[in-house]
Amino acid sequence: MAKKEGCRMGMGSFSKLYYYKPSSKDSTSALHVEADLCIYGGTPAGIAAAVQASRMGLKAVIAEFSQHIGGMTSSGLGRTDVGEAAAIGGISSEFYRALGQYYDSKEPDGRAWAFEPHVAERIYLEWLEQAGIPVYYEQHLESVEMHSGRIRKLTMENGNTFSAPMFIDASYEGDLLAQAGVSYHVGRESNSVYQEILNGIHFGHPKHNFMAWVDPYVKEGKIDSGLLPGVTDAAPGVQGQGDSSVQAYNFRICLSRNKDNQLPYPEPPNYNRDEFALLARYIRNGVWDALRLNKEMPNFKSDLNNWGGVSTDYIGRNYDWPEADYARREQLFQEHVHYNMGMLYFLANDDSIPASVRAEVREWGLPADEFRATGGWPHQLYIREARRMIAEVVMTEQHCRHYRVEEDSIGLAAYTMDSHNCRRLVLDGRCINEGNVEISPNGPYPISYRAIIPKGEQCTNLLVPVCLSSTHIAYGSIRMEPVFMILGQSAATAAALALEHQCALQDLDYRLLRSRLLQDGQILDAVKS
Repeated sequence: MAKKEGCRMGMGSFSKLYYYKPSSKDSTSALHVEADLCIYGGTPAGIAAAVQASRMGLKAVIAEFSQHIGGMTSSGLGRTDVGEAAAIGGISSEFYRALGQYYDSKEPDGRAWAFEPHVAERIYLEWLEQAGIPVYYEQHLESVEMHSGRIRKLTMENGNTFSAPMFIDASYEGDLLAQAGVSYHVGRESNSVYQEILNGIHFGHPKHNFMAWVDPYVKEGKIDSGLLPGVTDAAPGVQGQGDSSVQAYNFRICLSRNKDNQLPYPEPPNYNRDEFALLARYIRNGVWDALRLNKEMPNFKSDLNNWGGVSTDYIGRNYDWPEADYARREQLFQEHVHYNMGMLYFLANDDSIPASVRAEVREWGLPADEFRATGGWPHQLYIREARRMIAEVVMTEQHCRHYRVEEDSIGLAAYTMDSHNCRRLVLDGRCINEGNVEISPNGPYPISYRAIIPKGEQCTNLLVPVCLSSTHIAYGSIRMEPVFMILGQSAATAAALALEHQCALQDLDYRLLRSRLLQDGQILDAVKS
């Protein structure tokens, strides 16, 4: 079932690009799936977990919300956020080595860190097919049945049910952990909660902010004319103060500069050029940097990410996403599609944009050989952060800085303590972005096993390798796709060992887990310099 049939849309059907369509419930056709391990979410973490479970003799199944597997790795994030390559082991390393073989990598270790989306998805599908792991697509979680602190069954909107003695929530949003009654947090903690210095409201970082004075008002200097789209007059707050803001989402847009493999930027439905007045004003005031992170990938493609004061990040428009119902998320998804697609169309075609900028943007186009079902547009919104579990161990800035080290490592993280902007404000009559942070953790650091399992009194058969227990600022370092694969593999290993020894996840002997992780190539200890 790893291969998808009958789920593709027609070329260029942008009006049909969606996050969610309600499932019809038919009791006569509903499936009841039983397995040793049920994984909710076909993200890289979910795939690594399924492969590891299979290798350990478990029957694993994946219930995936969308029509695709691979999450962001197969949806445009082709320039891997590595941190330190030496910290990446196990199945995660195998994936980048498989990419290296495909591209005939010249790196000493044979791994490739830049790749095309369709190649990543192909490798994942081949892995699952070879392992005989079924994938059930368009499974929208409706309810979770609990008994004595254990998940018994998941029920989907379409009536399908999934039963297993062990479950993994590998979704980007943490919908399963929330429905299981596990504690979590959304937004930015105050620095005082965990004695951090980079959490909460954060002003002053020079990157991804306005490099020129930009008036925020519809009529410049006229407060009563109202604010331009994308700007808020919310109170700024104070440095380090907690709030409910969520760092911005965008699409990691794969572009092609091969003229024989290009589709023009489409005009999105109900396009309104006024939505990009702030970007036009910023360019007019002397700064053109929105395509600066248009990084080269194989075969003349790129991975376009946010850069600068105004770019693909839809700042402040995603706050509802983590806890929204599916219908509301669909609205937010369409708004992000409209904004990201509209921005490219605006930059390439609007007469208010300098001819040199329009020409630069038009050197690129959507790739005709990627995301064929949606006319070259990626299917996955970049959910950088949503729910974060609150477990016995909460990963914090102190772990990132090596001030605190847990002894139950299940893998390493190494990327910058990173947050994209959370708000775009008016301060002293000009636009300011707030929330960006980029601070090095000074080398790889271990992630605690207790950070991917709930507190014992809440649930004893659930592992959470994506929405793990972490503060906002530490999560910004951990939340990289290679690390999600590492944690997915470790989660499945723990599930298999807990089943073998007939114990709750919280009671699993870490020495057994560590031994098996090392046997399977995981890197658990940071090399001290």
